[in-house]
Amino acid sequence: MPSGRQIKKDEKAKHNKKDAFHEFENKTSDAWDDGDDDLIQMANLKLSLKDVHTSAKVVLDNHSKKANSLQKQQLEDNAASNNKGLNSPQSYNSNHHHPHHYHGGPGLGVRLNSGGYQPPKMTSIRYVTNTAPDREATKIDKFKALFAEPSLDLSDLRQLCWSGIPKAVRPTAWKILSGYLPTAADRRQETLERKRKEYFGYIDQYYETRYQDLHEETFRQILKDIPRMTTLAHLFQEKAVQEIFERILYIWAIRHPASGYVQGINDLVTPFFVVFLSEYIENDIEVENCDLTELPQSTRDLIEADSFWCMSKLLDGIQDNYTFAQPGIQMKVNALRELIKRIDAPLFHHLERQGVEFLQFSFRWMNNLLMREIPLRCTIRLWDTYQSEINGFADFHLYVCAAFLKRFSEDALREQDFQGILMLLQNLPTLHWKDKEISELLAEAYKLKYMFADAPRHLLLKS
Repeated sequence: MPSGRQIKKDEKAKHNKKDAFHEFENKTSDAWDDGDDDLIQMANLKLSLKDVHTSAKVVLDNHSKKANSLQKQQLEDNAASNNKGLNSPQSYNSNHHHPHHYHGGPGLGVRLNSGGYQPPKMTSIRYVTNTAPDREATKIDKFKALFAEPSLDLSDLRQLCWSGIPKAVRPTAWKILSGYLPTAADRRQETLERKRKEYFGYIDQYYETRYQDLHEETFRQILKDIPRMTTLAHLFQEKAVQEIFERILYIWAIRHPASGYVQGINDLVTPFFVVFLSEYIENDIEVENCDLTELPQSTRDLIEADSFWCMSKLLDGIQDNYTFAQPGIQMKVNALRELIKRIDAPLFHHLERQGVEFLQFSFRWMNNLLMREIPLRCTIRLWDTYQSEINGFADFHLYVCAAFLKRFSEDALREQDFQGILMLLQNLPTLHWKDKEISELLAEAYKLKYMFADAPRHLLLKS
């Protein structure tokens, strides 16, 4: 039986852990963006399902502090690095020797908190010309041949898409992979027309109810969250684009009363919207600022309806992430913890010694499918593979998160205190990531999946 002194010592250790977390919270906001670090507060709650409703209330009711001077200083430092050339060897951390890791720019979380954001000058829309680089031409031909088959074999399409989809054929591939378009070629056009009409029927039926007492709070939350996406790409500052997202999210919430609208769902529309927009324009919306009102209203309507249906299909597969209290995400965070314990014991024990809870950094990874951790172009490439995997957004995502954390293991081990570790893990240096880094991440996740796919019991939540 432990002595009174030992009990006091244990209580003091627990108290110090809490103090470390609260001290960190006071010094820096969760590097998501204004209003979203309420999620991090769940880290102070036990992960048993008994506490799920309490934790959900914390998540949904609390709103965050502003990003502070520490993050602004990081932005200034990284801006200075930009001027020196981020890809030069001098811009790497002097203590860092891993060739895959960049220290020339912060993760997306910090960039979202940029105070003095100024969009670039407006550029005109450039319409798609249907010309592809020679190196992609052969792969595009394979896709087109597959699309033309009377009854497409989904397993063939998944195999072709897993390693990345050329931009020219990505919109069609995503619509088929998500289950929005049928595999039968002769039914696709009819399906598109019917589903688009159905979506705008919902707009006519439901959208005017958004200010009714029953739905006003839902719509208010949507209106609050959409501006938070604006620094993901300049396009999302435009009123016309924000109104598209408002309609999509509100109609989805009305039609899914079990979960309703939950913070984070707004981001999941973005990749679909950008990919379906790329069917019509060539502009790189990550770096260009183009006026979408230049596109005909009829074209914008098609993009809106297709984005709604594909997002709906995606959420059908991960809806337990967004039902009240979000138990699905909490289970996945626990599964990630167990997986890291097995594949990277030194990192696991380092996090444990410093009192860093997995929920404090990986809730966001699960809630937003890593969208806040990597550039938009990388998210789109990642989703090529997620849609190629059976239950990719639910099951394979876990292995991608494990590979993602493991990739920065050396960096985390070099951080010797709670604050240093959490700042790193919430602001991972992914600014310059491209397809190469995503391909490496996916290859590692694929290995993990097949190491553990036959022994999944250890990943179940122990309640």
